[in-house]
Amino acid sequence: MADKIKFAFLLAGGCAGCEMALVDMAEKLVDALEHLEVVFWAPTVADVKYQDLEAMEDKSIDLAFVDGMIRNSENAHTVKVLRAKSKTLVAFGACATLGGIAAMGDMHSKEELFNEAFKDTFSTDNPEGVLPTPQYLLDGKYDLTLPAFTDRVYTVDQLVEVDYFVGGCPPHHDFVAAAVQAIVAGNLPPKGSWLTSGKAVCDVCKRNPAAKGQERLEVGEVFRTVDGRPDPDKCLLQQGYICFGPVTQGDCGASCLNVNIPCRGCGGPMPGVKDYGARCISAIASSLKDDATAQKMVDKFNNMAKLVYRYSFSSGILNQKLPPKEKSKA
Repeated sequence: MADKIKFAFLLAGGCAGCEMALVDMAEKLVDALEHLEVVFWAPTVADVKYQDLEAMEDKSIDLAFVDGMIRNSENAHTVKVLRAKSKTLVAFGACATLGGIAAMGDMHSKEELFNEAFKDTFSTDNPEGVLPTPQYLLDGKYDLTLPAFTDRVYTVDQLVEVDYFVGGCPPHHDFVAAAVQAIVAGNLPPKGSWLTSGKAVCDVCKRNPAAKGQERLEVGEVFRTVDGRPDPDKCLLQQGYICFGPVTQGDCGASCLNVNIPCRGCGGPMPGVKDYGARCISAIASSLKDDATAQKMVDKFNNMAKLVYRYSFSSGILNQKLPPKEKSKA
């Protein structure tokens, strides 16, 4: 039998949900472990330190996954180190590939974010208004440090070269199993590609009118999910519930739509799309019946940027061109 693939997993600025997706492979993961030697999995699974990673030889790791966005100096440092130690690096999940939910914080200034987190919330007891600082000397002798907040949220590929991308928040465990098996078998597309089925959410959605031989109609009403309960058998977009299924990778098997929730784009853009939010606007606008319906959408969703870039703001052009105050008006 050939030598095992030396495997590493790093959680950067995420929530560890993507790691749970890997664990949710269950017996398929056990089968895959026959071909993998886990040499690093931090900070969630293995009792290892970042110094252990730094001490490894460059390119000694065959395959590494990173989940989570880059939100502070520690994330940036560890991702750079892992890239140097790895032959193949996979950005795993919405945060690593697109920026994730946290990237919506880039529509606000650092001062606004810190005030909300540490001063202004009703449950916060901070009468002196103390805010985190990268360095603090306690009692004149203890030098305490924290990772420094970055100027904005970065995707992994905005910091280092990424070989492959896997979408999802988190990636669906069935597709994760297929992707891991493809990696183990060496059955991979060109570097820089998304590991995806290539099908949109609509392509795998049982509500799709085309799958039922029905005509797709213009959308004349706009609803939010709090406005009522959609018909579970009809296309959500056709009912007026804004859904990004037409432009989102469907490796999830339309999981949200199966429980009557519209797609919000965590799977990532279809290959070839450079700005997911802009593509969403284009797709939805082309589905609306008239200007009056478009106005209904604006009235229902008064922050369009946070709607269409819910998971992908870091990877979009808007985040890289506008200052926070202007982004918040988008």
